Amino acid sequence: MKIQRVSILGIMLVIGSVTNAQKADTITIDASKVNTSVLIPGTHRYLVYFKMGKDSSRKMYQLWSRTIGNTNYEGKEAITVTQEWEDNDTVVHKTYSVLDKNSFATLYHESWWKRTGLYKFNFPAKEFSIDGIAATTRTDSITIKQVRAFEQATGRYFLNWHLDLEVFPLLPYKEGVSFKIHFYDPGSSAPRYETYTVAGSGTLTGYNNQKIDCWLLRHGSLPRNLETFWISKETREVLKLEQEFAGGRARYKIKLGYSN
Repeated sequence: MKIQRVSILGIMLVIGSVTNAQKADTITIDASKVNTSVLIPGTHRYLVYFKMGKDSSRKMYQLWSRTIGNTNYEGKEAITVTQEWEDNDTVVHKTYSVLDKNSFATLYHESWWKRTGLYKFNFPAKEFSIDGIAATTRTDSITIKQVRAFEQATGRYFLNWHLDLEVFPLLPYKEGVSFKIHFYDPGSSAPRYETYTVAGSGTLTGYNNQKIDCWLLRHGSLPRNLETFWISKETREVLKLEQEFAGGRARYKIKLGYSN
């Protein structure tokens, strides 16, 4: 009986060790765990398209231009990200975001969609407007939900989900780690935690047959939605996204080598 008790104790210790290891492999991202110094200033462009099956042609092309810069916002150093999305020969979406230089917390976010107008979010001032009018004065159900989501986001640390291609370079990568990120896309649903896991490494082939060693960052699961981001280990740039859906459908984002 004594041997049995020792064995049970040993099993409990092993289980405890495994549990602690699992906890240690999940990092909840806060302001102390992002490294904004890795961001590369300038304009970066992505080709975005869909495939309706493994062997289907590409369709629904867009070109996304994303420009990273610096500014002074209310007396503090800040980072800016400007986006412009082109669909064929038409600009369908623009954003301008101002982020804290150290924490990458969103201070200001301005978003224009061709069909919905201009949204502005000032987080320190707790102000949200649509086409120049305070969102709180509108009574439609969609805006009411947007206002509630905005109120939940103010005063809390979150990372801007609309800037995921700029957020992912900032993370503390290592093999097998998972990142628990408090994300909020201004104007969308309420802030929530999402888990992204470093699933391993992969190699992309670039110009002049250059081999680029990448982290593979995964989010979601099939059949609904599985995203795999290819992130350069050297520069931390997101070079590729493969987003898989049911039925073999997929969306791709490919970083272009030149930004003309």
